Amino acid sequence: MYAWMFRQLPGPVWVRLLISLVLLAGIILVLMMYVFPWVSDQLSLWTQSTIGLVTR
Repeated sequence: MYAWMFRQLPGPVWVRLLISLVLLAGIILVLMMYVFPWVSDQLSLWTQSTIGLVTR
């Protein structure tokens, strides 16, 4: 699958590598800025504790 995607990119090998790195960086940026915080908010419903510490 990745070989097919790499072959579909335009230009010589060094341009393909550059485009691949830019696309990978963009995907990582979108995951870090939008997807992971949203997932963290959704999962916090199951990780919140209803039992509090009792201090005297």
